[in-house]
Amino acid sequence: MPVGEIQTAEAGAGALLDARGQAALLPDLLVEARRVVATVTSGWHGRRRRGPGENFWQFRPFVDGEAVSRIDWRRSARDDSVYLRDREWEAAQTVWLWADPSPSMLYRSRQASASKEGRALVLVLALAELLARSGERIGYPGVMDPVSARNSAERVAANLASARPDGGFPPTGRMRRFSEAVLVGDFLDPMEALTERIDAMAGAGVRGHLVQVCDPAELAFPYHGRTEFRDPESGAKLTAGRAEALREEYQRLFDARRLFLADHCRRLGWSHVFHVTDRPASEPLIALHARLGGLPAQGGARA
Repeated sequence: MPVGEIQTAEAGAGALLDARGQAALLPDLLVEARRVVATVTSGWHGRRRRGPGENFWQFRPFVDGEAVSRIDWRRSARDDSVYLRDREWEAAQTVWLWADPSPSMLYRSRQASASKEGRALVLVLALAELLARSGERIGYPGVMDPVSARNSAERVAANLASARPDGGFPPTGRMRRFSEAVLVGDFLDPMEALTERIDAMAGAGVRGHLVQVCDPAELAFPYHGRTEFRDPESGAKLTAGRAEALREEYQRLFDARRLFLADHCRRLGWSHVFHVTDRPASEPLIALHARLGGLPAQGGARA
């Protein structure tokens, strides 16, 4: 069964109703995002890095060729090494946040605590809250230009409530070189088209972070007997007489697709986090913190 083209019929009946009600749910999702933030905030230290600024960051060993004026003689006098006093870089960075609004994101099985779209929005709003505290500029492609404000999460939620874009990949015309983009979705588009769009962003100098959201039923394929599957975007249907006979091949294709996407991100210097919606939202948020904080990208990290 082609992964990304066929989704289970459980998404069908309430999909339209869920879509219409999503704007009304945004205030609740913002509350949920702040609850998630509260669980990780004690370990969140912003996106600190060395550079021009007034605040002390760290001591590090002196290396030949660096300015002698930056040596901290008091710290160096404590042992036989010579140390420099680094300051923290205070320049605000632009981070673009995006949650996939495709119909496939509305899917939620009985095993999940939230739809894929709901979880994606919670992650985006929580990340906006945390990055705003660090003074970063937050934008949402096609919805909101970058702003640096403490209430960035509220602004994102308010703009999404009135101007949620259509499905597909986010518009990149406003993204500039050296900015960062956090894209949260199921990424079930045809792989050739998906990698082409990712490559275009990377070629423009944007550093990306993909959070691939998956429902537990999409991972385990727990279906038995006669089952009808429906594509929520095209309406195409597939009826399987013995759904369990498809499980092994489905899981092979699903895993191959996930690993290919993770490896493609790694080769571009992007990060990739895989998240299943029966797990806490704090897990991918912590993983994103590490990537946005400048730690080496690890394609395929699971959270």
